[in-house]
Amino acid sequence: MPSETSFWIVSVPVQEEKSTEQMYKDLESQLLRDSACEAEDIAPLPMPELKTGTLESLIVMAEDLPKLETLYSAITTRVVDTLRALVNDDEQALDEHLTLDGQTVEDYLMSWQWNSGKYRTDKSLNEIVEMLTKEMQSIDHVMKQKLAAYNAAKGQLQQLERKKHGNLTVCSLADIVHKDDIVDPNSEFLVTLLVVVPKNNTQDWLNKYERLTSLVVPRSSSQLAQDDEYVLYNVTVFKKVEDEFIQKARENKFQVRDFEWDEGLLERERQELYEAGVSEKELWTELLRLSRINFAESYQALIHFRVIRTFIESVLRFGLPATYFAAIVEPTPRKAKTLLNSLVSHYKYLHEFIAQSEKRPTDNAASAHQDTPGEFVNMLEQEVFPFVLTEQPMITV
Repeated sequence: MPSETSFWIVSVPVQEEKSTEQMYKDLESQLLRDSACEAEDIAPLPMPELKTGTLESLIVMAEDLPKLETLYSAITTRVVDTLRALVNDDEQALDEHLTLDGQTVEDYLMSWQWNSGKYRTDKSLNEIVEMLTKEMQSIDHVMKQKLAAYNAAKGQLQQLERKKHGNLTVCSLADIVHKDDIVDPNSEFLVTLLVVVPKNNTQDWLNKYERLTSLVVPRSSSQLAQDDEYVLYNVTVFKKVEDEFIQKARENKFQVRDFEWDEGLLERERQELYEAGVSEKELWTELLRLSRINFAESYQALIHFRVIRTFIESVLRFGLPATYFAAIVEPTPRKAKTLLNSLVSHYKYLHEFIAQSEKRPTDNAASAHQDTPGEFVNMLEQEVFPFVLTEQPMITV
């Protein structure tokens, strides 16, 4: 059963007595008559005149198609995930960015045309697929570079904001500690330490700090700040016991913060935070713009690849001449099974066509190329319906 969260691309040989327009009208009438879908959920998908090449080359390509499909889909998904992260999972905002030439994905697919200016049909299938692969790999490479740059800037901003707004164990002390709170930094013998004490241990600190080591200046500790969890104290000791005092403080669950008095530190930190915010915003804007462009580019490349895959599988299934009618259908969960049954019923006549192709003689390479024997049908990695069916994933917002 094909997925209900994908668009279905259906391909069959063009009937001799009918035009592709008539075949579409017949299919639409059948599906609407069976209540399998709404009129806006089906549209013709014009198949370009692609070069078939040799049967052997098509078989080799068919073997590589699933791997390439996985690669293309993964790259497109990563672009969508980047957009989703940039808009903080805002579904409405994401929906506004997932457009192709100003159209929604659905509108684009329902009016799809092969981009012959970009993907020339006078080139071989291998050349077109190689071009698509290079394009997708280039998109992936650029996106990874831009995303890494943005994440680095975002990480730096978060780190600075943590220093600004975090609790007393991590935040900057530049705007908390004043010059009068410490002894002269140039003192030969004394040093002021800044100690973060859990709120529950404040009395313990006041009772112990003078006796943690020798050479602690009596009554030199005072409260400088507090938050929801911690209290910041200063304490003055002789430099010769500084390391010992820090060790003893740690043993009693008191954290001594590294701090050196610097008159211009506060202003530099403010400037650094401002510049980090500006840089993060600029990179966010650039990554958002690039992601919008690359979503459109990658999704268009993906649908062109699907059409090529549909074409190759049609040739391997139905043979030459390579004239096929294709349509795209958007299933709904409650009607997907009905839709599939209606399609099978409408194209049931092709069961006899496939059976006849399996009986055709294949005495030499020329006849094999012309008849495309049914044994190659088994190479197609999909359920066997009387038509070729490939799936283009919907974008889940």
